[in-house]
Amino acid sequence: MIRRSLSAAGTAMLAVVLLTACTTPTAPDAAPSAPPAVTPTAPPEATPTETPGADAGEPTCETIIPSTTAADFRSLGWTVQTEAFRVGATELSGGIQCKWGDSSVTSDRIQMFGWAPIEADAVQDAVDELVASGWKREDGSDGLIYVTENPDWAIGKDADGYGITYLFGDDWVKIADTKQSLVLVEWPPAQR
Repeated sequence: MIRRSLSAAGTAMLAVVLLTACTTPTAPDAAPSAPPAVTPTAPPEATPTETPGADAGEPTCETIIPSTTAADFRSLGWTVQTEAFRVGATELSGGIQCKWGDSSVTSDRIQMFGWAPIEADAVQDAVDELVASGWKREDGSDGLIYVTENPDWAIGKDADGYGITYLFGDDWVKIADTKQSLVLVEWPPAQR
C-alpha cells in the first residue's frame, strides 16, 4: 500500500490543479469572471472510456492526464516516476502507473494516476482480490465498479473520505490517489 500525506499546501495545490483541469475556457470576447465557488461533492460518475483512436499510441504519464495538469506539476518542479500497473499482486500488461511528486525532497506527498487494459473476465477476479484484502467495493449507477482502500488505512483522503481508488470498466481499470482524482485519468483518447 502506498503511504502518503498531504500538507495543507499540498491539498491547496491539488485543489488548484483539479480546478485548472476541470474548468471550461471562456469565449475570447467574454469578460473574465470570478471563479465559481467550490463545494465538496461526490465525484461525477465516470463514463465508460471510448475506443482509442488509431493514433492513440501507448499510454504515458503525460497523456493519461490532461496536459495542463502535467504542465502544472512540472511548473511546481515535480517529476514523475513510472511503474507497472498493478491490481493487488497482479501486474496488468499494457498499463501504466504514474507517481508525480517533488523528487528533490524526501516526502511521501505524491499524486498518483494510472490506467490499464484488463480482460472483461478478469475484472471480477481483480475486484474480489482487493475486497478480500480489506478494500471497499461500491457499484456506480452506470455499471462501473469503484474499489477504494479501507478508510481506516487511508492517509490522504479526498473531501468525501476516499483514499486510493480503482475504477473498473468492462475492459479497462483506472487508479488515482483519491476517488475524486479519477476524473483526471482520461485514457484512452476518444476515437474521432
